[in-house]
Amino acid sequence: MPKREQVRSMQEELVRYFRCTDAPAAFRLAGSLAEAPRFFSLEDGIVGYGRTAQTCAPAQSAARLPDLSSGVRFLGSEIELPFDPDEVVRSLRGERYVDQASSAPGSLRRALRNAYYVARPVLPVFVRKHLQKVHLNGWRNLAFPQWPVDAMVDKLLTRLLALAIRGSTGDSVPFIWFWPEGAQACAVMTHDVETEAGVELSPLILDLNASFGIPSSLQIVPEERYQVTEGYLNMLRDRGQEINVQGLNHDGYLFRDKESFRRSAAKINQYARQYGAVGFRSPVLYRNQDWFEFLEFEYDSSVPSVAHLDPQRGGCCTVMPYFVGGLVELPVTMTQDYSLFHILNDYSLNLWTQQSEIILEHHGLINCIVHPDYIRGPRERQIYRELLQLYTRLRDQRNVWVALPRDVNTWWRQRDQMRLIQRGGQWRIEGQGSERARLAFASVADGRIVYRLAPHAATSAPSSQRSAAPVH
Repeated sequence: MPKREQVRSMQEELVRYFRCTDAPAAFRLAGSLAEAPRFFSLEDGIVGYGRTAQTCAPAQSAARLPDLSSGVRFLGSEIELPFDPDEVVRSLRGERYVDQASSAPGSLRRALRNAYYVARPVLPVFVRKHLQKVHLNGWRNLAFPQWPVDAMVDKLLTRLLALAIRGSTGDSVPFIWFWPEGAQACAVMTHDVETEAGVELSPLILDLNASFGIPSSLQIVPEERYQVTEGYLNMLRDRGQEINVQGLNHDGYLFRDKESFRRSAAKINQYARQYGAVGFRSPVLYRNQDWFEFLEFEYDSSVPSVAHLDPQRGGCCTVMPYFVGGLVELPVTMTQDYSLFHILNDYSLNLWTQQSEIILEHHGLINCIVHPDYIRGPRERQIYRELLQLYTRLRDQRNVWVALPRDVNTWWRQRDQMRLIQRGGQWRIEGQGSERARLAFASVADGRIVYRLAPHAATSAPSSQRSAAPVH
């Protein structure tokens, strides 16, 4: 590969993440890459997965990793890296590491899953949760991804930008801020409706949401679980809720093999057109991102940041939306209510608060799944009220954008097409939706990235960041 093309490919994910014009310094590989991908570490607790320079020591697991920090070298206007950052980011988001990180063979896990779903329709919740705890036994010992929120992709890209700034003139780098109107983060509330009880309890949940001014989406199972009536769908629409499709029939077999998924996806796409849905979620968060190409949706929300408590292990290791082909992926970044109540036996707001603070630190997406089916008793409803109160505080006190998932999808697509243009010493954001965008600057202080926002009045600002406001 010609040197210029190699540099461009190694910066693609960084530039797309920050929506900057270019990285301030060029990256280059420290020699040829090994054939097999592997886990490795960098300073600040960053863990990567991908092919590394052949001179790097191998690693067999995420528990004992070689530190490649010493392989990062400043060579004039270039930075030499012992890995391809684009490949590592895509490997983490795409869960390419799962076979190495899993504690059980894939075939065994599939066999156990199939047996469980054969019996699931006749199993009461107390039996199901016992079997699930057995299945998830040892989850706290998993070394990777990082519990309770994994933002490894965000840490890596932020670290790479800091290196690039250090390797250039040290000046601040202009970029398009992550969220509209300078919001510090984003939050969405989503409800997976799994049974007839969930249908019946939906109005109660929506009344609670309305009392706090929190919008939500409801993911509907179109076949077998319950009858999806036009009256139910109209009730959701009349209340201003978003309607999405949740798989096909919730039988646990959606991703059994590629050909059957392709056939199911064709039916799922028909329901999407019937419901007017632009978003998809897979039941139980089973997934294969390589097969998303068969889905005719604008966005998906089936990939957890970290999936320790889900039947399918893994996680995309980010708290930011990202693209999977033509789909925007809105990762699930908060523990599901079912796992909180029935796996962790936790009836407090503590874990959700902890997770939201970690996500806020990275200016990410707070994406929570709450099932109307499981918000039945007084304890569950009280915790859900407290979660709505948390969303309200984040919105009113922390400048978090609380939105419908479809609006987040629209914003992320618009932001991806916006451009930073410099004219006469002024930076300007151009493109659809740019009136809501904010110009920001990234600089390095004490070795770490610091963000500052330009004045709200402009989608343009001087190429200096002196008048910008700090981001906390």
